[in-house]
Amino acid sequence: MAPPLRLTLLGVGAMASPRFAPAGLLVASGRHRVALDGGPGAEPPEGRLDAWLVTDEHAELRSALRRLAAEHGLVPRMTDMDPGELRIRALPVAHTSHPTCGYRIEGEAGVVVWAPEFWTFPPWAAEADLMFAEASGWDRPIRFRGGVGGHAPVRDVGTAAARHRIGRLVYAHIGRPCLRAMDAGLTPEYGEWGREGHTYVLPPHHRGS
Repeated sequence: MAPPLRLTLLGVGAMASPRFAPAGLLVASGRHRVALDGGPGAEPPEGRLDAWLVTDEHAELRSALRRLAAEHGLVPRMTDMDPGELRIRALPVAHTSHPTCGYRIEGEAGVVVWAPEFWTFPPWAAEADLMFAEASGWDRPIRFRGGVGGHAPVRDVGTAAARHRIGRLVYAHIGRPCLRAMDAGLTPEYGEWGREGHTYVLPPHHRGS
């Protein structure tokens, strides 16, 4: 039987979050480990990494990510890969004026999506067992200047995730509007707040955990 798929949130913060480290994920299956995004304060624990993947090669944290990845002998990049039994695909998201992506991770344990930033919900995420998603805004979208994209709000992300039959939705790019909502005791109608350092496990042939 294939090993379980372990997904550890290294950070759940949007850019310059006053509370959380930058959104990042460590994917582990057997002896294979892949880091996704992250940054200072959201580094993977010591140990070998197969790759360090990013969703935006022009992100503000790119210099810091290059330094962190270099410590593992890696270069952060936006690409597909197949570590062991896993299949990781970089798929486009509508977010800003240059190409950005999310990742669909498939294995015997199930399907996981990492899409921490987008303006419109990515249809290729449909029927994922577990999705880590955008949460920059709470009840209204955040539009970039010039109309070149932005961030979808939790309200719309949750509605779209339910429509696309996402098994478990975890918000993993939490912005200031959502921090205010959290402090007010508000919770998403669909999905849950991500927790830094928490590991989500998908056993083989099991939907969610």
